[in-house]
Amino acid sequence: MTTSPTSLDHALHAIADPTRRRILGALKRGPASTTAPAIGKHAGLCAGDIEERVHLSQPTISHHMAILTKAGLVDAEKQGQWRWYRRNEKALRRLVKGLRTQL
Repeated sequence: MTTSPTSLDHALHAIADPTRRRILGALKRGPASTTAPAIGKHAGLCAGDIEERVHLSQPTISHHMAILTKAGLVDAEKQGQWRWYRRNEKALRRLVKGLRTQL
């Protein structure tokens, strides 16, 4: 994610929804146990974990995760039949920096 006005708009649209902010919060808290597989250097949550934490259906979670991923705020990796998600902390910091610059 760059800090161009268009990417800032996409990121703001992504975090404008309270459900997506709840999802980002769940991802920040991370896995409940240490049994979650690592994605790169960080552990992530699978869609089922997110579904349990925010109490929404799997199709709804998929919709929100697609928006967060497209905005670059979440990284996704498929391992077998599971898709694992984690926050893109660098993109989130750029979002905050972009807001500070533009406001």
